[in-house]
Amino acid sequence: MLTGPQNSAAAVVLGLTRTRERILAAAAAAQRDGRTVTLLAVSKQQSVDTIRAAYGAGQRDFGENYVQEALAKIDALKDLDIVWHFIGQLQGNKTRLVAERFHWVHTLDRARIAQRLNAQRPFHAPPLQVCVQVNLEAEPGKGGASPDEVAQLARQVRDLPRLRLRGLMCIPAPRPRFEEQRAVFAPLAELLAQLLADGHSVDTLSMGMSADLEAAIAAGATIVRVGTAVFGERSRAADRASSEGERR
Repeated sequence: MLTGPQNSAAAVVLGLTRTRERILAAAAAAQRDGRTVTLLAVSKQQSVDTIRAAYGAGQRDFGENYVQEALAKIDALKDLDIVWHFIGQLQGNKTRLVAERFHWVHTLDRARIAQRLNAQRPFHAPPLQVCVQVNLEAEPGKGGASPDEVAQLARQVRDLPRLRLRGLMCIPAPRPRFEEQRAVFAPLAELLAQLLADGHSVDTLSMGMSADLEAAIAAGATIVRVGTAVFGERSRAADRASSEGERR
C-alpha cells in the first residue's frame, strides 16, 4: 500500500483549521451559511496515520482518486465512521469495487458506468450517492459529460434504483483571478438549476479546490475538494505511480 507523506498531526490540524476558516469567510462574503459547504479532504497519497489525524480533528469526508490505494485505506480505517468519496476517473473494470466500498462517486459521466454501478451496488447498502461530472469547456483528455448531455444522463440515473443523483461536479482549467474562476463555475450552477426545474431532487455542486475554493463558494459550491491546503504538497512521482497502478 502507498502510504504517502508522513505529515505531522499538528500540520494536518493546522491545515484543516485554516481551510475551514477560508470556507466560512468565503461563505460569509457570498451571504451564505458556511454550514452549507462541506469540506471534502482529498487524501490521495496520504498515509493512514495522516487520515487518522484529520479524523481526530473532526474531518469525516475523504476523497480518493485511485481505487486500489483507497481500498487499503478503507480496510485499515474501518473502525472510523468515514464517508468515502471516489473522485477519480472510473474505469469499467473498477466499478464493482467502487460500488461495494464507497459512499459517493463524483465522476459519473456515462450511462454504461451508471448501469454497472447500479447493478453492482449491494442490496444491503443504501443507494450510492452520485454526481455527474461535467466537462464545461470540452477540454481534451478530461473526463466528464458535455453540458448538452447532462439532462439525458440525469434522467437515466434517476431510473436506476441503487443510485441517487445528488448533483454535478466539475474540474475546470485553472484561472489566476477570482472573477475568472467564478465565471467558469457559474455554468455548473445553471445546469443544476435546470435539473431542479426538470424535477430532479438535486442539491450538490462539487466544485472548487485549494486554489479556487472562494470563487467556487461564491458560485454556489456545496462541496469543495481540498487536498494541498489541508495536507500539503503531494509527491508527483508517487502520484504517477498510483495512476500507473490504477491502469493495470
